[in-house]
Amino acid sequence: MTSSRPADELVASARRSLTEASIATTPAERYAAPHLAALRAAAAMLAARSRPTARRARVRSVWTVLPQVAPELAEWCDFFAAGAGKRAAAEAGLACVSPREADDLVREADAFVARVAQALGLAHQPSMADALLHVG
Repeated sequence: MTSSRPADELVASARRSLTEASIATTPAERYAAPHLAALRAAAAMLAARSRPTARRARVRSVWTVLPQVAPELAEWCDFFAAGAGKRAAAEAGLACVSPREADDLVREADAFVARVAQALGLAHQPSMADALLHVG
């Protein structure tokens, strides 16, 4: 599949969010940024695969729409949808995630962004987050 310009820009934005996660100073910031990266990657896939409709549909979560156009990503959608409430709490500044939970989400979001980029035919670019999480 060939990517479109909007999809390319959304994947680039997702990668920037992963970089932001890698330099975040609190677990809440470190949790919210990769979730945003995943949302942007999901939007990239929708931009590339979905067709505009003439009728105005009700607003739905990207996590409920994406499996309809990319069924191979359904498990990822379930995973990120399950964390949406915690992401909202983290964005509100609540101390609701541990450093480990945040690190785990960075890794998962990095894998998801890479999977979307691959599906769109974009070259894999290891994120700064990936490099920092594998330093040991």
